[in-house]
Amino acid sequence: MIPAIANSLWLGACVPEYRRFRRAAARVAQEQTTLLKSIVSANAATTFGRAHGFHSIRSPQDFQQQVPLRRFDDYQDWITRIAAGEDNVLTKERVRFFEPTSGSTGASKLVPYTATLQQEFRRGIQPWVADLFLHQPDLMNGAAYWSVSPVATRQRFTSGGIPIGFDSDAAYLGGWQQRLVDSVMAAPAALSHILDMDMVRYLTLLCLVSCRSLKLISVWNPTFLSLLMEYLPRWGDELAHDLKRGTISRGTSNIPLQLGPNPRRAQDLRAALQRNTAADRHAQLWPGLRLISCWRDANAAAPSAILQTLFPQATIQGKGLLSTEALVSFPMVGYNDAALAVRSHFFEFLPIDTSGETGSPLLPEEMSPDRPYEVVITTGGGLYRYRTGDLIEVTGHFHACPLIRFLGRHDHVSDWFGEKLNEVHVSRILSKVFADHEISPAFAMLACDTRSAPGYVLYIDTEAPDRILNLVAREVEDAFCGNFHYSYARRLGQLGPVRLFRAQHAAASYLENAIACNQRAGDIKPVALDRRDIWWKVFQGEFVAEEAAQPV
Repeated sequence: MIPAIANSLWLGACVPEYRRFRRAAARVAQEQTTLLKSIVSANAATTFGRAHGFHSIRSPQDFQQQVPLRRFDDYQDWITRIAAGEDNVLTKERVRFFEPTSGSTGASKLVPYTATLQQEFRRGIQPWVADLFLHQPDLMNGAAYWSVSPVATRQRFTSGGIPIGFDSDAAYLGGWQQRLVDSVMAAPAALSHILDMDMVRYLTLLCLVSCRSLKLISVWNPTFLSLLMEYLPRWGDELAHDLKRGTISRGTSNIPLQLGPNPRRAQDLRAALQRNTAADRHAQLWPGLRLISCWRDANAAAPSAILQTLFPQATIQGKGLLSTEALVSFPMVGYNDAALAVRSHFFEFLPIDTSGETGSPLLPEEMSPDRPYEVVITTGGGLYRYRTGDLIEVTGHFHACPLIRFLGRHDHVSDWFGEKLNEVHVSRILSKVFADHEISPAFAMLACDTRSAPGYVLYIDTEAPDRILNLVAREVEDAFCGNFHYSYARRLGQLGPVRLFRAQHAAASYLENAIACNQRAGDIKPVALDRRDIWWKVFQGEFVAEEAAQPV
């Protein structure tokens, strides 16, 4: 009864914002203008606000004229001052903590979090939760697993004494709502303070297998969950032993986990481990699991499809677009794509043409379907007209609110020899070629190998035969040669043709490398293109033998 009571209270807290969003969805322009005026007026007396004439801004057009578009590096000086303890720099509110970004390829950057920014996140999370519970009330009758992954380092503080980082997904909520979520968590957020990744995996599995009433799983990267499940048969005997006795056979007494003896659940686990397939095993362990929330768009499409085969009893729901800096969209039951979070932040969108150039920024009501846009945000956390680099397209509307789909990163370009390969372009080519040959790789990523014979390598984890993979390589190469810059680099002999490397356990290797670079395991995004020349040292496997020379 505890989950039902806690979730009912949470639903009650979420319904008012759910109703406000539905009203706002019919009047997007007015809602966005009101939100912008609130952010600008609240921060007019800050260092940033005075420098940009916030006091004279009366409309979105004024704002666009007086505040230039910026990327994260353009904010670094202001953020450094905040981190050192200076107040009233970007926001009138004090910065409660900094959250490191969790991008898959770059160094971490610190994003300032204020009370207003946390409230803006809640304005997107609450309608999602209310929509889920109202359409699937059975979800309220059991426990949930919300992503818990190691923070990679011990608790840190800036030179001005501001904390860095928070524990889990539930920390986006804050306050008593976070405590409600914590009360129905299958695995406690305190696991994030354990630095040993194997120990975190073990304890997470121990919590999950002890919980027959599991109803909902919320993770970011679908591969994070599928890889976690690979450890279940490997550690099955040890997990069953600990379940039966209510002890933890590995680690120290400092582990923040209390278990009572559960011999019946230990017996259930041993029985499930005898099933022939992973899907049958998971269905027997968690028969009530109804929904898995994870990334599903762009390069997460294939890993999320694999996750569906592992948990046939559950529905896979895409997360929408959420980053460290902003909550851009959230999913709704009955819609394939996510609703723009029009009550969370002020949004602008830069149209992208076929050459990758950007046009003049548009407001949400000015966008048209079926063309890419870069997302620009203004938040209560102090990022004004901030270019996120995220590309979306409009696929429809909920009333007047755009429904959007994440496409990839606009600013993610690999350019070792002037070839200028863009991730979105690469992702679309790979998706088409894979679909044409009816293969669904567990992992696929392109990266340049710049050693003695430079060229791009497609690292792929699939059981498809070499004959098919040779066709894939040729068709990817042909498609790349449609890019003038890539074709020119090939004609000059600066790049060789695309080669395929059949990588073993590639997803696990990719995650382990990212964790070693101090990225949070649950937050690492699947990418189609990586700009670094390191992967020949990381992946284990072999190149697929080429059947014939590939034409330029």
